[in-house]
Amino acid sequence: MRAPCLKGISVADRSYLTWPFFEDRHRKFATAFNTWLAQHHADVAQHYAVSQCHPEPVEGRPSLSRLEDQAARAWVHSLAQAGWLQPCLDLDVRTLCIARESLAYHDSLADFAFAMQGLGSGPISLFGSQEQKERFLPPVASGETIAAFAMSERKSGSDVAAITTRAHRDGNDYVLDGEKTWISNAGIAQMYVVFARTAEGGAKGLSAFIVPADTAGLSVSERIETISPHPLGTLRFEHCHVPVSYRLGNEGEGFTIAMATLDVFRSTVGAAALGFARRALDETTSHVRTRELFGQPLAAQQLTQSKIADMATGIDASALLVYRAAYAKDSGAERVTREAAMAKWYATETASRVADAAVQLFGGRGVTRGEIVERIYRDVRALRIYEGASEIQQIVIARSVLEER
Repeated sequence: MRAPCLKGISVADRSYLTWPFFEDRHRKFATAFNTWLAQHHADVAQHYAVSQCHPEPVEGRPSLSRLEDQAARAWVHSLAQAGWLQPCLDLDVRTLCIARESLAYHDSLADFAFAMQGLGSGPISLFGSQEQKERFLPPVASGETIAAFAMSERKSGSDVAAITTRAHRDGNDYVLDGEKTWISNAGIAQMYVVFARTAEGGAKGLSAFIVPADTAGLSVSERIETISPHPLGTLRFEHCHVPVSYRLGNEGEGFTIAMATLDVFRSTVGAAALGFARRALDETTSHVRTRELFGQPLAAQQLTQSKIADMATGIDASALLVYRAAYAKDSGAERVTREAAMAKWYATETASRVADAAVQLFGGRGVTRGEIVERIYRDVRALRIYEGASEIQQIVIARSVLEER
């Protein structure tokens, strides 16, 4: 089993930081962050490698989900100790994108741990009262609290307006009943931001709540295993009482809160895809230079060169879309829905194509468990689904273009 390499993104790969989207502070952040990644916490990466190496349960060995949980907690702790979780609260989108690209290049679970601290606390950063921010955000930055974003349900993934989990007012509390599924960090989070229905009327009837994990009536009813292991599960709410003071914004503002939060973080999904794709390209170029076929390096074959050209061009185009969207948001645009949708759709689809090309060029090694490109092939797949499937992003883009004209 090969442990994920922590060699850091090369100087050549960071040449895009000279683009006018960035300020000196972003370049300094990228240098410092990648230096930290290259020098520290190989033990966390190795821990994750163990879970990748043993997908099937074996008597006497910790379960896969338990290994994921331990590794995710370790990444949160390590990032917090070094002060790298503060960007999750500051919400400078370019910094978030640089961080996610760098983390994804190294390890998908590292990217996951960082991203969920941001997404899970983002609604509080954007819409929380001063009291809510002071109470719930510092523990997120310190790693004491692991955060989660609980919106998806079995019949309302992309269709947020179809949420059926309910919250009714009972004196100074709201009482939540229902179920959420495909919730990242389910089972290890200390805090969930939950979207529930407080009135009829589709999207206009949704509200958002901060729900501590130890709240009576909240349970994790199922753990879900996927092709790219990370903490994921189903939450059940049974007469779950939450104080009115834990509601974010006003009643009926839940959809607005959710969409505004995703507006910030959707571009960062594209950045994670970019990190996976860059790593796949690096692994591939190294392989084709040394693998010989018919008496010459695989890199000398024209069809290999065609694939490399497609991979590199797609990666550069993805980077332009991702960092354009991030720059627009940081520059004060109220909404960057179309730009973020373009970035997320194109970058995630490109990353899947790049990963597939990498596997193809690796041949039998490419589908061997433990190879880096095999892991990336599995890791990138979910990015085309979560936080808005590719098809939804295409609808968003098309509607925006048609309305504009």
